[in-house]
Amino acid sequence: MSTTDTADPAVLEDIPPALMGEPLEWFFAEHYRHRQFCRFVQETAAAHVFDGGRLTRLLEFLRNELALHIIDEEEDLFPLLRRRAQPEDDIEQVLGLLSAEHRTDAALAEVVRGHVEACLAARTAPGMNPAARKAMQDFADQELRHLALENAVVLPMARMRLTPADLKSMSRRIAARRGVILEPAGA
Repeated sequence: MSTTDTADPAVLEDIPPALMGEPLEWFFAEHYRHRQFCRFVQETAAAHVFDGGRLTRLLEFLRNELALHIIDEEEDLFPLLRRRAQPEDDIEQVLGLLSAEHRTDAALAEVVRGHVEACLAARTAPGMNPAARKAMQDFADQELRHLALENAVVLPMARMRLTPADLKSMSRRIAARRGVILEPAGA
């Protein structure tokens, strides 16, 4: 039996902290991780058997990792891209849409959190509650669309426009939010 056959779907792939030194690569890896999380949400939403571990892991991600990711984009990536974009890039509409979606994501995440907390308290599976199942599926669907737009438009534009100093600054801020000290380049 391979390790993938026994892998716990509640465990998402970790991103090596050193990758924060390459922030655009880190964002791409983080987006992959968020897509994994969306699949996890979809599977959990369909479950008809209570699994407290899965529900707890889902809550942890919503409370911690999703919030940090939104801050990384709203306070670092998007403002830097706004400063560096050229008029012909026409990026403001996309960034405005993504910022609005971040607010929607946060609201949907709160609804999902409420359902998951209720499932944990009642020791019931989300799949047994049509409202919980729908809220979780809606959240995952929205996130997947959002991530696709960021990967298709924002990250390629950032690769073209952000300077080495921008990337270094962003690396430090992303790492600091997570309590990571990055090694200086070449160390």
